[in-house]
Amino acid sequence: MKVALFITCIVDQLYPQVGTAMVDLLTRLGVDVSFNPQQTCCGQPAFNSGYRREARGVAEQMLQLFARELESTDYIVAPSGSCVTMVKKHYAELFADDAQMLAQSGAVGARLYELSQFLVEVLGVEDVGARFEGCITYHDSCHLLRELGVSQPPRKLIRAVRGANFVEMDEAEVCCGFGGTFSIKYPEISSAIGAEKIACIERTNAEAVVACDASCLMQIAGLLSRRGSTVRPLHLAELLAGVSQT
Repeated sequence: MKVALFITCIVDQLYPQVGTAMVDLLTRLGVDVSFNPQQTCCGQPAFNSGYRREARGVAEQMLQLFARELESTDYIVAPSGSCVTMVKKHYAELFADDAQMLAQSGAVGARLYELSQFLVEVLGVEDVGARFEGCITYHDSCHLLRELGVSQPPRKLIRAVRGANFVEMDEAEVCCGFGGTFSIKYPEISSAIGAEKIACIERTNAEAVVACDASCLMQIAGLLSRRGSTVRPLHLAELLAGVSQT
């Protein structure tokens, strides 16, 4: 099976180790992985801020690149429910007046998966051979849970990690407060929401909190750091690739 990686902006710029972990993990599972360095943003930041024309230009570039990728690959996989949601759900609105681009977005979206969903629902794998000694809790990213309906795949993968004790936090499905530009426009509200999330995490006594979106982890990591917490924020790809043990 051949897979093209859609690595996302925040992973490319701030969390490259997540991209590396994805490659290591998928390769270990026998997947032929490719990455096209010409990829850029999916357009979500501009779209959510109301800049539809700018978002459309970026989205067109993304679609054209990955439409070509699908000529030689079976699936596209991304370490972000947020970016996958943008393509699968919101491109239909962005290209509602362009039948050709709408069809192209449908074709790309049909073979685009978030990492945990791809592993469990496409590859049919839950135990990837990962190991983590200690307690782990999990945060549901908003787009992944609410718009893609992905709840159980990450949990199945975490429960199968050898040595790990998985403990559900209270209100795991509640937002961490990041919300993209929301955290910039409304920092006080964002921090207050985040503080409640941190309290839920700490009540589990977990050594690590896992999420499927780097943007959520950036918010959570910042708040944990300010509290001097020893809880480690980990992307699911890092946990499953064994990066947490290095």
